[in-house]
Amino acid sequence: MKSTVVSQFSAFIQDWVPEEASIAIAGGNQYISYIPGRHDIKISQGQPIPSGSITERVYIQKSKVESLVDKSVFGVPYYGVGYPIQDEDTGFTGALTVILPPEYTITAPKTLSFIAGRKDDIWVPLSVEQIIYIESHQKKTLIYTNDGCYSSKHPLKALEPRLSGSFMRIHRSYIVNISYIKEISRDVASNLEVTLKNEDNTKLVISQNYVQRVRNILGF
Repeated sequence: MKSTVVSQFSAFIQDWVPEEASIAIAGGNQYISYIPGRHDIKISQGQPIPSGSITERVYIQKSKVESLVDKSVFGVPYYGVGYPIQDEDTGFTGALTVILPPEYTITAPKTLSFIAGRKDDIWVPLSVEQIIYIESHQKKTLIYTNDGCYSSKHPLKALEPRLSGSFMRIHRSYIVNISYIKEISRDVASNLEVTLKNEDNTKLVISQNYVQRVRNILGF
């Protein structure tokens, strides 16, 4: 993995993770970068990936992993959120792990049951089960249901971690309810796209950055 890519990942992650978080980036069978936060588990560059770590689990599952890890792995317990790093040409290449204090599991945001949607000057509590998909468009968050389109004050990045496993990010602009996916096919440019079970049979493209994640979640 090129050092410039690692630097870009590190700078991006530092912008949004809390100050207590540390960041570990792995490539191959070792850690290639580590940025300590207040909760420092003291990973060193070149250190082999230990059994039981979040990084190892990301390698095995090739998908996002989120879990508490006891002190038997690094000598310090932590709550880790790991993400696979994938290259469009070569496929799976490594993992990025955000390392948080173990008590983070207590304060982690609860799964949403309702989202307040606005239409004109009326707010409606929308049950998440009735949401077909959510779109980010021109700095607005739009929620689509069979009863119409509503706006939300919350950006996609705030809603995504609070949605249940029935929802799936397929694009930087789209989160879809898997229950409303009618089919997945390829468009004229050979991009994967989803067709939704709504009145318009809406089609949404799956961006290349999310293709492997979608395949892992749906198993195809």
